[in-house]
Amino acid sequence: MKKFFGLFYTNLFLTNRLFAGLAVCGMLYIFRFLFNWLGIIPDVMLGLFLLLVLLDIVLLYHKSQGIFARRHAPERLSNSDDNQLGIYVESIYPFNIKAGIIDEIPVQFQRRDVWFATTLSPRIPKRISYNLRPTKRGEYTFGMIRVFVRSPLALISRRFNFEQAETLPTYPSFLQMRRYELMAISNRLSEYGIKKIRRLGHSMEFEQVKTYVPGDDYRTINWKATARNGNFMVNSYTDEKSQHVYCVIDKSRAMKMPFNGLSLLDYAINASLALSNVALKKEDKAGLITVAEKIGSVVAADRRPVQLNRILEVLYKEKTRYLETNMEALYATIRGILKQRSLVVFFTNYESMFAMQRQLPFLKRIAKFHLLLVVFFENTELTSLSEKPAGDVEHIYVKTIAEKFANDKKLIVKELAKHGIQSILTAPENLTINTINRYLEIKARQSI
Repeated sequence: MKKFFGLFYTNLFLTNRLFAGLAVCGMLYIFRFLFNWLGIIPDVMLGLFLLLVLLDIVLLYHKSQGIFARRHAPERLSNSDDNQLGIYVESIYPFNIKAGIIDEIPVQFQRRDVWFATTLSPRIPKRISYNLRPTKRGEYTFGMIRVFVRSPLALISRRFNFEQAETLPTYPSFLQMRRYELMAISNRLSEYGIKKIRRLGHSMEFEQVKTYVPGDDYRTINWKATARNGNFMVNSYTDEKSQHVYCVIDKSRAMKMPFNGLSLLDYAINASLALSNVALKKEDKAGLITVAEKIGSVVAADRRPVQLNRILEVLYKEKTRYLETNMEALYATIRGILKQRSLVVFFTNYESMFAMQRQLPFLKRIAKFHLLLVVFFENTELTSLSEKPAGDVEHIYVKTIAEKFANDKKLIVKELAKHGIQSILTAPENLTINTINRYLEIKARQSI
């Protein structure tokens, strides 16, 4: 009994309709002092109102569990993507009720507006869906589901608490990875800006001998097969496979800068995961190296089915460091691990020509043995600032400085190209698509 009354008091809430009814009864008592003819009407109204409140309590509390609710969540969340979650709720009351549902989402989202109002019919389940977009990797802890129900009288509200505490890991953007994987397989990447590259000659990876059709390169005619068959036969070639593709991620303080709630490191991690997946689908070998003031994680290039999961687990744990990048250690690691010519995609960030020139000697050494692609970021906020018209002297000064920094980025691209190093200068939100675009272009040009 004591437990029941404890639950009764802690889970009972008064509604606005109850206070409105009490206000009306109070006004009737005030008016009775002015108008004697009201007599016992205020007493009758108050008695009826209290009976309605008692009836409402009985309606809501005659069942110990009048509501069932459960959260439906994925096993893991995808960073920087909209992850769909749902709440399954069902009423066991014999009448229609109005319900307000609160899902205690993780504190990382800093949201206090996750409230869903709905109407529930008896024994008819309903699913409420909503999206969450995490911007940091790590563990996200969900709390209870709280359901506030009201009967048709709506004078009081009863709260039901459902213990469903669970912790979900937030991994690098595997939803984005799957999206680009499907586009690469279906050759729909051109819709997202990936251009077709004209092949220069053909690769040396022989596939089959097939019948000649108009448009085939006549230089590939197989004369021996033609003589045996009586029809023109040509050799067919396919893209070279099992080439090594390494993503090298800079974890230094230069990658801590945030854009749209996501750090540059997270943008690089998402792009590396998507690029590795596309490389594996193209039957190349994908590998990973992370570096800051020292070498972090190293995943040797491979194309086994478990390789992508290995890369995903490593990327999940990576965090930004706050010291300079040790390029000497990076060069020594690449020379020690990469035994054949490989595509090395180096994700980093340069804010000035001086910062790039400090690393240039090591970049030139790496480019001597491998195809090096340096990927760094355009400061979109400075770009938008430089494009705004200046209204006074102060704004002219700010605009000039912004244009100077934006121009330095373009000079870095030219300086790298002067030394035979390919580069990509991209906005953070376009990083993944531009990186995959360049990889497919390199494959088409047979540059590795």
